[in-house]
Amino acid sequence: MTGRLPSVTGTGTLLRFALRCDRVRLPVWVAAGALLVTVQSVSSQALYDTPADLAAYAASVGSNAAAVALAGPPVGLDTVAGAVAFEISSFVVVVAALMAVSTIGRHTRADEEAGRTELVRATRVGRHAPLLTAVLTAAIACTATAVAIGAAATATGLPAGGSFLLGASVGAAGLVFAGVTALAAQVTGSPRATQGVAGAAVAAAVVLRAVGDVEGNGLVWASPIGWAQATHPYSGDRWWPLLLCLAATGALAALAGALLDRRDLGAGLVAPRPGPPAASRALTSPLGLALRLQRGALAAWTVGLTLLGLVYGSLAGSVETLFVDPQARALLPDAASLTDAFLATTLATTALLAAAYAVSAVLRARTEESEGRAEPVLAAAVGRPAWLGGHATVALAGPAVVLLASGAATGAVRAVATGDGGEFGRLLAAALTHLPAVWVVAAVALALFGLVPRAAVLAWAAVGYVAVTTLFAGPSGWPAWVDDASPFAWTPAVPIEAWRATPLVALSVVAAGLLAVGLAGFRRRDLVTG
Repeated sequence: MTGRLPSVTGTGTLLRFALRCDRVRLPVWVAAGALLVTVQSVSSQALYDTPADLAAYAASVGSNAAAVALAGPPVGLDTVAGAVAFEISSFVVVVAALMAVSTIGRHTRADEEAGRTELVRATRVGRHAPLLTAVLTAAIACTATAVAIGAAATATGLPAGGSFLLGASVGAAGLVFAGVTALAAQVTGSPRATQGVAGAAVAAAVVLRAVGDVEGNGLVWASPIGWAQATHPYSGDRWWPLLLCLAATGALAALAGALLDRRDLGAGLVAPRPGPPAASRALTSPLGLALRLQRGALAAWTVGLTLLGLVYGSLAGSVETLFVDPQARALLPDAASLTDAFLATTLATTALLAAAYAVSAVLRARTEESEGRAEPVLAAAVGRPAWLGGHATVALAGPAVVLLASGAATGAVRAVATGDGGEFGRLLAAALTHLPAVWVVAAVALALFGLVPRAAVLAWAAVGYVAVTTLFAGPSGWPAWVDDASPFAWTPAVPIEAWRATPLVALSVVAAGLLAVGLAGFRRRDLVTG
């Protein structure tokens, strides 16, 4: 092999560099998974502290198709530990899958598009080293997630064997989606397409698992999420399904490596479809460009929250059995109707997710600026207020679409279940009541972007704050000022409270003021790339 480098030369150095680049991002992902399990374990042990409570819970969710579709197979519900695994496993598997997808995409296709892979390959680095580095980075992250979840569950008092099996199943499923993304990176020609294909694979796995569990057929075995949940932590403790995950990961990674040898650097096996010879009239405006850039994300969020609305609407009919225990009912706001209290809480949760989407839409403008794509647009006859205004419009109108779709789904299910057509309009209006609060969160992100662009990512801290205060401030008895700092605290909790215009108008005014600050700051500062 004189004069020729082995294909994986330089992997160690690249791996150390990748881990250094992700030294903040990956620990946050790992901590998020462990925190979800910790919160679920502590809350479940508090809620189902008697055999009667646990038996009532098992009877209610075990025969509820919506609960099974959302969580997974109803096994192990005769113990609190089994209930924890049932309630949280599907969610943390999705977290691990998204972590793996973003990690692989960032270190493969995104690096190629940015030109970094070409520079690295110009040195003494083998052809397969960057791909192997990405896979190993994702593997380390998934392993860390498995250990963190196992340790967190054990620390909260759950059996150690089942806890680490739960963690291992989550990490193993994440590995499968790492392999899927590595394969997608060879086939597609852009980071967006890679993320889209991998994200679609995650969504398909969720649907296949849900349909398979509800119908009780073998379709569940077509989903890596189904493989992970087939381990039955705390109830049987089956380790053999993890072999399916490891085998699939190895096969996908090997296939990705083989396809890497059949394509050019920077290109995918599937050539991108040529665009039209002339741009549509919609792309002649900054708003049209922003909408074109963000339409995929908007569609994905809309579909996801619509499905969530359907689930919430289906579960509303089982509230009386789901919240038998007084401690469980304490998690819901006081109201004459327990069903309305549940719906008010779920609609607020949906609004929090809409706020997360709004922040991501604002930060897309930051991505365009940091990667240098905003500069040539602004060098033409496009003013700064118009360019940023286009992204701001999407960030404000998008949550309205998302809340409209989710509220309509919840209302439609309730209207069919109760035979009362008025439920549709009532719940649709209740969902839209949260829109001004969502706008305030989006406006905070835009103000940060306009004034301190490198700090715009701190807008996620605002999302975290409003989420924590909305969900926990009331039940935990926190000081009133902590909750009052959140715009969601000023939103009427429809349908258990009457609709009031004054706080919604006030929140809209606050959002408008923050938007004005962001636009003014962007007009006066320099563009910041990198």
